[in-house]
Amino acid sequence: MSRSADSRSGVSVLRRLSGDPGRSMNERVLHHGARVVLLLALVALVTTLFMPTAGPGMPQYEEGMVAPEDVIAKIPFPVPKTPEELQRDRSLAMSSVPPTFTFVPEAADTMEARLRVFFDQLDSAAAQGQRAGIERMLHQTSVMASPSQVDALVDPATRRLLRETALDAAARFIPHGVADAGQTGDITSATVTVRQGDVERSVPANEIRTQRDFFEEALQLLPPGTAPDVRNVLRLILIRHIEFSYLLDVLVTERDRDAAARSVHTTKDEVLQGQAIVRAADRIGPTELERLSAYETELRREGLLRGGQVELVPVLGAALLNLMLLAIFGLLLFFFRPEVYGNFRWVLLIGLLVAAYFAAAAGIARNGLSHELLPIAFVGLPMAVLWDTRMALVLVLVLAGLTGTLPPFTDYGTVLVVMSGGAAAAMSVRAVRRRSQTWVSIAIIAAATALVLLGHGLATSRDLGSIARASMFSAGNATVSALLAMGFLWVFELFTGITTDQTLLEWADPTRPLLKRLSLEAPGTYAHSINVANLAEAAANGIGANGLLCRVGVYYHDVGKMLKPHYFVENQPEGRNPHDKLKPETSATIVREHVTEGVRLARDSKVPEVVVDFILQHHGTQRIGFFYEKAREEAGEDLDEGRFSYPGPRPQTKETALVMLADSCESAARAMRDPTPERVRDLIRTVIRAKIDDGQLDEAPLTLREVAQIEEQFVKILSGVMHRRIDYPATKHLTDAPS
Repeated sequence: MSRSADSRSGVSVLRRLSGDPGRSMNERVLHHGARVVLLLALVALVTTLFMPTAGPGMPQYEEGMVAPEDVIAKIPFPVPKTPEELQRDRSLAMSSVPPTFTFVPEAADTMEARLRVFFDQLDSAAAQGQRAGIERMLHQTSVMASPSQVDALVDPATRRLLRETALDAAARFIPHGVADAGQTGDITSATVTVRQGDVERSVPANEIRTQRDFFEEALQLLPPGTAPDVRNVLRLILIRHIEFSYLLDVLVTERDRDAAARSVHTTKDEVLQGQAIVRAADRIGPTELERLSAYETELRREGLLRGGQVELVPVLGAALLNLMLLAIFGLLLFFFRPEVYGNFRWVLLIGLLVAAYFAAAAGIARNGLSHELLPIAFVGLPMAVLWDTRMALVLVLVLAGLTGTLPPFTDYGTVLVVMSGGAAAAMSVRAVRRRSQTWVSIAIIAAATALVLLGHGLATSRDLGSIARASMFSAGNATVSALLAMGFLWVFELFTGITTDQTLLEWADPTRPLLKRLSLEAPGTYAHSINVANLAEAAANGIGANGLLCRVGVYYHDVGKMLKPHYFVENQPEGRNPHDKLKPETSATIVREHVTEGVRLARDSKVPEVVVDFILQHHGTQRIGFFYEKAREEAGEDLDEGRFSYPGPRPQTKETALVMLADSCESAARAMRDPTPERVRDLIRTVIRAKIDDGQLDEAPLTLREVAQIEEQFVKILSGVMHRRIDYPATKHLTDAPS
């Protein structure tokens, strides 16, 4: 136990600066050198991924800003169309090309021949079997007629009328050109080209007959008043036997359209030498930005800008800047998070997260993707979950600042989005206690970035459509980054050995096999654990310790008792104590074993080590006093205290020390006959003082102020729990003490 956390941290810093005396020189060099090498590796990675270019270059212009000076074209240059504009113009050019149809003059003769064969077969079928023969013949030729239509075909006069009308329609209309409607549906030109041999002619598109037009014209050839069934049968026959005289020439049509698309100019403007691209104090809009970008591209092509050439001085400058920014976080770990700095696995994981972020940023820059896709949440969330929000917040702010220095992301709006998204990810962890609540974190991140995008967009006169698109990208980024981060969290826990609050909540589930066994086999111990857990969690929250860790640690601290539950007082029936028949040394061994056996049971069940520590440390190295004194009385001489002491170690953390105090205070208070607030306070003070005097808190980072706060919290809770209740008349005879 220490008197001041500040004084302890000051001494710790001095020791780290001067070198830990407990380590040799080689060990210290290796310890700090490994972290320096990791930092330099990150600097090299970022510098390589975003290699700076040398020489005079164009100033960085952004849409919405005011031009600081005139920009006059030193050379003429074209302004290319955007991919969207080029695609639109090519589509218009292709749609204006008329399709080419090939005329098939023999189509009418072919259709007439097929119709004559059909009607001859129909007459033959009618002669052989009347209605049944006609049905069979229609089925064979795939003409699906209704019963009433079949009845109409039984009449020879009707068949003759249909034959004459169908042949007349084929001879009259097919030679003038009939096309498949499926080949004319996408005609957007005013005319079509019809080719017959080597002769081509242009035909108005609205004069091209389709099968629908042909059918309607054929039906007009029937005498007025013809029955509907006869008209429908004629339509079915024509549908089955139609021959198109206009056939779309797909190869020629696509060739012509492709040629038209290739003929579209790829530029939309030409800027002359000496022409003003933008004037000083003019607002830069989309058109001006396109011209400036085209001008810079042309200057580079002509070799008038040295951008793109890598030179030593700019690279060294970028590396130095990257080093200084990343070193901010490194110094934070060194001075204020020594436990993180001292664990190389933890530092390595942080380095890997940073490397993954910049690798993704490089991919986004190379492919011209939206800057709102920078996955800062993938860094902020694991940092906050594994360590704490403050450390995560500092890291994301450092990364946001570093991102703003990289050539593709110098837009201030990008820095704001990265900063707000990372900060929201770091702080959203306080609202998320379970992995199933990841969507709450996603909503917080998406909302924060959307509000920043809206505010910055309105301030820079950005149109609402682009703001909405950027917000959608940031929401998608938040979703993917958060799901990936939470999906990999178990890997991060395994790599670092850190148990997160989400994992602790899973182990706090009372249906866990080990806790279920404890509640059934040692119900008194289980009830005691629940009471101590409530006491420890409240006190831990009061001093800023991890209350959830205390609760889960208490749940498992006495699991070893369920192997021999009746040897512990909370599970013993009134008046029966099996220790009365045992030697004191045997009893002490049984009591001591609940620690060692509890550790075994917990590790067999894969309980996290941070929880196993509570089993080992909740009694520290205390003496099992009752049986020790009893053995001394029987032996009449000093005994080996090791056989009458718990194996330890003493509490090493605030949480395990607090649980030691809560466990002892709750047990002692439960044994009080007449608990009053004053007696409870004296009891708690006595128990805590005994632990301090015995040296059990010497290795725990508790200050005297925190011990006093713990004492007050214990008094408040136990006084409320242990106060005397009202005796109700109906049960007074059961609660009165026997005389």
